[in-house]
Amino acid sequence: MKEYEFTLKFSLQGASLDPNDHLEKLHDSGCDDALVGTGKTGSIALDFIREADSAFDAINSALQNVKSAIPEAKLIEAIPM
Repeated sequence: MKEYEFTLKFSLQGASLDPNDHLEKLHDSGCDDALVGTGKTGSIALDFIREADSAFDAINSALQNVKSAIPEAKLIEAIPM
């Protein structure tokens, strides 16, 4: 497997707008390979370094993990590194 580095940014509309409220859930859902940015109320950014067979698999699994932790989160940007 190869490592893929990417950032996913989410809007927290409909969820708690304080991103710090979601940190433990994100870790427990499998996002323990991400650095979480919580500097802006109403949004959250996760910088991942994830092992997978393809970039698509890496990003897709990260999206599933985030949606598991914060179902209301809306993806607003995905940035490859």
